[in-house]
Amino acid sequence: MSEDSKSGFLERTLKNLRHAWQGIAGSEYNESAASLQPDLPETDAARLHKQMHACLETRGGEVSARARAAALGRAYLALNETGKVRFLTVLAENFDVDHDAVDAAVETLQQASDQAARLHAETALRKVLEPPRLKLLTQFNALPEGVKFLVDMRADLLAANGDNALLKGLEQDLKGLLITWFDVDFLELRRISWDSSSASLLEKLIAYEAVHAIESWDDLKNRLDSDRRCFAYFHPRMPDEPLIFVEVALVDGMSDSIQALLDGTAPVIDPASADTAIFYSISNAQKGLAGISFGNFLIKGVVNSLSAEFPGLKTFATLSPMTGFRAWLDKRLGEGDKNLLTSSDRKALNAIGDRSAGAKGKLKALLEDSGWPDDKQASEALREPLMRLAAQYLSVEKMRQGGFRVLDPVAHFHLSNGARIERLNWLGDVSDKGLSQSAGLMVNYLYKLSHVEANHEAYTSSGKVAASSSIRSLL
Repeated sequence: MSEDSKSGFLERTLKNLRHAWQGIAGSEYNESAASLQPDLPETDAARLHKQMHACLETRGGEVSARARAAALGRAYLALNETGKVRFLTVLAENFDVDHDAVDAAVETLQQASDQAARLHAETALRKVLEPPRLKLLTQFNALPEGVKFLVDMRADLLAANGDNALLKGLEQDLKGLLITWFDVDFLELRRISWDSSSASLLEKLIAYEAVHAIESWDDLKNRLDSDRRCFAYFHPRMPDEPLIFVEVALVDGMSDSIQALLDGTAPVIDPASADTAIFYSISNAQKGLAGISFGNFLIKGVVNSLSAEFPGLKTFATLSPMTGFRAWLDKRLGEGDKNLLTSSDRKALNAIGDRSAGAKGKLKALLEDSGWPDDKQASEALREPLMRLAAQYLSVEKMRQGGFRVLDPVAHFHLSNGARIERLNWLGDVSDKGLSQSAGLMVNYLYKLSHVEANHEAYTSSGKVAASSSIRSLL
């Protein structure tokens, strides 16, 4: 799907939401009096402040409160990017905790002379530590699509806050609410299929796919064929919005090429005869839920579902990119690391063309030429150093801050879930994206169910990376 198509799809979603809330807002929303200019100039910001205060008032009961929240929500949706940042700043600055009241409550607590006084002071402190904006944000929850509105608002906050402590505080408040509402026990795991899922849901699948772009409806149909599966988590208040979804191929043996796996002309196999389930794409559909993890539960749930449907499945593995490999390698090349290449690497690279460029210079130049996979001599010269460096990047290189975590975010996700780095696949993704991010390499992470818990514990407690003998031999 093109970017214009995705933009049009999202715009239709916003338009439907604004229309739905107009009826709820009723007399609270007057187009001429209540509408804000898209960039929210100072005069509008003052009026907005009063509108927010009105949402916190108890006059008129629940119906009036919903009407005021709907009017405020419609105002937010009408703003452009600049206006939304100013809207969020008004909310963050003027409806934070009362710091003087917190100081007074802490002093009262410290001076409590007995247990009863202490309990009373602790209750008072908890009350003043809750910012008024939490009550205002919670009011949106009662509106149709209100939870989705708040998820998208957090996405706006994540994009805008930077080093702004005020907006960061608001974002953390909203994250706390969403963590409570999106507990995995509240979520429903559903299969998405070509025949039974709605056209609007399928359209969202195309728009939200973040790993391997879905190029057309035919491409999507191929990914939902009888030897394919797609599962997603849904929230009861967002029943038509996938939160995170995984695409699975049922195959014989472990896949080593994403182009072969997604080939629409390849024959469809009988899924009952497959011995391997390949998880080849996991996409977080809601940017506003970043940092609220339920991907590990998704994989476990899908494994259980597939095992029940196809008892013949013996292997559960991924075909994954190394999204940060090229960036890491380019950085190491730029730093002039003398130990980056072995003497064997240098010999192979220097055998190609002009020796004056040096082995590292030649490596960098070859990788910048997107046609190198089709050059047999270049490909053979690159294979050994890139495979070894990729194994090092995945299993040895750790975050400089934070200790145990490996550098690659996809590797960290699967290792945290108890997977093992099983195999590196040479030229596993020769797309432009695959070459620019992963130097054409892909990884199989193996989920061996009897080892998942031990692998998870070893990685999360001490940073020990589970890796196969083939990966260790590359090091």
